[in-house]
Amino acid sequence: MSFINYVTKEVNCKIIYFGTGLSGKTTNVQYVYEQTHQDSRGKLVTLSTENERTLFFDFLPLSIGEVRGYRTRFHLYTVPGQTFYETSQQFILKGVDGVVFVVDSLSERMDANIESFEFLEKSLDVQGYDINKIPLVLQYNKRDLQGAVSLKELEATFNPMKRPSFEAVANRGQGVMETLQEISQWVIRELKGGG
Repeated sequence: MSFINYVTKEVNCKIIYFGTGLSGKTTNVQYVYEQTHQDSRGKLVTLSTENERTLFFDFLPLSIGEVRGYRTRFHLYTVPGQTFYETSQQFILKGVDGVVFVVDSLSERMDANIESFEFLEKSLDVQGYDINKIPLVLQYNKRDLQGAVSLKELEATFNPMKRPSFEAVANRGQGVMETLQEISQWVIRELKGGG
């Protein structure tokens, strides 16, 4: 649920990068941060404990435009990938406006991807969201590696509802900005009541 700052005339939207550990969530957010003009972005914050790490930063995109006279500021978060960090994941998911689910394309990571996706669905439900209604974009990362599962199999497994999806090689920036553009535009459409 977006937060409106009446003083700065900004609508603040929260986008979460969710997925299994080492799927590329952090790489995505770091790339977006590096590609965002420093006058339009906040500080990249890393919250670390002994066993987990969460990244966060906010930015004000210039090309998105306004919503009812208010500028739109996006806050991007990553969440710890392992399901035993449930408390952190639940906390970060509060107030989410959109989700990017990052899938590790390697065949040996499929079970972990499926477990993470099921956990995302349950976690959203706990927060009062329906995974079938919230803006959610899929990113199939690590498409350049040997042993990557076919796009057809990934779509059949993770995308029966035909959500927007992108192939990516996040460590090279391929597919990263396209994924962000799709989820941010979807969130804006929701804010404008267009669905």
